[in-house]
Amino acid sequence: MLLVLDVGNTNTVLGVFDPESTDNSARNSHQDGLVANWRVATVATQTVDEYGVLFRNLFAMDHLEVKNIRGIVISSVVPPLDSTLRQVCEKYFRVKPLFIEPGVKTGMPVHYDNPAEVGADRIVNSVAAFENYGGPCVVVDFGTATTFDCVSRKGEYLGGVISPGIGISADALFERTARLPRVDIKKPARVVGSTTVGSLQSGLYYGYLGLVDGILELLLSELGPETTVVATGGLAPLIGSGSKYIKHVDDLLTLEGLRIIWRRNLPMKPEAAARPHSKTSSPASNSSSKARSR
Repeated sequence: MLLVLDVGNTNTVLGVFDPESTDNSARNSHQDGLVANWRVATVATQTVDEYGVLFRNLFAMDHLEVKNIRGIVISSVVPPLDSTLRQVCEKYFRVKPLFIEPGVKTGMPVHYDNPAEVGADRIVNSVAAFENYGGPCVVVDFGTATTFDCVSRKGEYLGGVISPGIGISADALFERTARLPRVDIKKPARVVGSTTVGSLQSGLYYGYLGLVDGILELLLSELGPETTVVATGGLAPLIGSGSKYIKHVDDLLTLEGLRIIWRRNLPMKPEAAARPHSKTSSPASNSSSKARSR
């Protein structure tokens, strides 16, 4: 089984893939073999043992065996946690993790002035979106920040847009005003609020929906109207359901991207490495296999 971790500034999402599983309870059309997934708070001050106990408890809750994990892949935008998580993997799972970082095979050219600046999660999302939905496409990830990542028709990472997340906007409004309360972020029953809470919810929801659709309208004008827009992240269902341009909401897109990249970095079997030089192989078969692997 494969353990995948997406470590964000606010939350960490974990998933376990078992390619031999026949359980469809935790799958959608793209997450074949995903048998469990969890979302927990990212706490940079937790120790190796605290994270180890947390992960083992999550496994026990879903009746999974830690000893069955044969691979671990991690996407992290919280560098202070990398060393801790590496030790957790080696101590509690007896596995050396693969971190998504420069030098890892993603199968996606990065057309950024400095590719090292691109967050690992943005590349992982883009790989999964292109694999599952084709290109050109845009991935909108509703996390601590909201990111818009653009992929070309050929599967090249072009760049994107970063804006403050809706949670940051809500927190700033609460902290910088004396009398406005903190409210749940949800779609209000009507645009015109008749209470302070309703007015705040309307402003947060419709204001942010306008931001998202405004940016997407500009991106689609550059990439073309045939561009597919995919949303992921904690608030993707809320905003995605009201957007004019978001066509797919995929909560587990990042986990799927981690699985894809992990497979692309598996050591090539000797017989597979020798196959292109075999007398029986043809140029056509070689080119088709390259097209499938992208």
